[in-house]
Amino acid sequence: MPSSISDPKSAIRARAGAEGFGMVRFARAAAPLRAPERLGAFLADGRHGTMDWLARDAARRAYPDVLWPAAKSVVVLGLNYGPHGDPLDVLARPDLGAISVYAQGDDYHDVIKAKLKRLAGGIAKDFACEVKVFVDTAPVMEKSLAEAAGVGWQGKHTNLVSREFGSWLFLASIFTSLDLAPDDAEADHCGQCRRCLDACPTDAFPAPYQLDARRCISYLTIEHKGHIPREFRAAIGNRIYGCDDCLAVCPWNKFAQAGREQLLSARTELTAPSLRELARLDDAAFRALFRKSPVKRIGRDRFVRNVLIAIGNSGNAALGEEALRLLDDGSPLVRAMAVWALGRLGIALPQRAESDPDVRSEMMPTDRSAVA
Repeated sequence: MPSSISDPKSAIRARAGAEGFGMVRFARAAAPLRAPERLGAFLADGRHGTMDWLARDAARRAYPDVLWPAAKSVVVLGLNYGPHGDPLDVLARPDLGAISVYAQGDDYHDVIKAKLKRLAGGIAKDFACEVKVFVDTAPVMEKSLAEAAGVGWQGKHTNLVSREFGSWLFLASIFTSLDLAPDDAEADHCGQCRRCLDACPTDAFPAPYQLDARRCISYLTIEHKGHIPREFRAAIGNRIYGCDDCLAVCPWNKFAQAGREQLLSARTELTAPSLRELARLDDAAFRALFRKSPVKRIGRDRFVRNVLIAIGNSGNAALGEEALRLLDDGSPLVRAMAVWALGRLGIALPQRAESDPDVRSEMMPTDRSAVA
């Protein structure tokens, strides 16, 4: 360590602040309190759905020192992405699509990783230590580590809540062989509040501090690759990529501030996009619209699947012409939701031959009567 740097934590905070991180805290490279037990129960109940990687890497995810035995400390970082307005306003405009706040700008993985690499490079140089950077790109329990480091606490919706930034922090971490004194953990400040639990459209919280991802709209519209179960489609409304409901209603957002990182700022075309225009995206147009966006990772077919569910929920029969056209789409995922959207809008399904069994299932009269 250079003799001029006598306070490593202050020096790291200064470097991180210069990169735009509003929160910089420190934790031991060890399992956060209760985190392995919580993860074990979540997996044992199958609440991870089809996210098989969570079970595959469970041991490394729960124990940072298993993930990287040389690590002694974790620098936990938070980057504010607070919205400029109420992200729930768009839910009252059923002809438009609601994209989660975090996905309306450039992909935070790319933006933050560049910052992490610069910061970690500086730490390695200043203190002659080893470093590894993570931003939702490895089996790391970011929220539990952030709670242990005092960035915030995991609220009843299981997401991190910050007293300074409310619900809107991207989390990242730098594991290091440098031995740094940990900061104090943050206490739970949810009290008797249950707004996040009551706001969930699909009842994804079996109990406070527990999430069943299989019922979560973010999981259904982003992670789930197949047909979205019928029981959730009406409740999805016009949410076409993720859901902010439980985050947005948190009272701690009264302290939130609008994010300042330009690359993460909402793009005008993604704040409240027209469902009609989104339904017309082919693969090339989808990739062009969502260039550098996290939305691109689900691909055009899954995205249009989500758009068709929103069209079905719009109550606007004029949008039915988009669903009619997509009955001839090459993707069974799209054709099936085109059938469902037409039924939901009360539009008769034209006579047609269909080879895919899942699409045919959607076409059955008994199934179509159950769409509302």
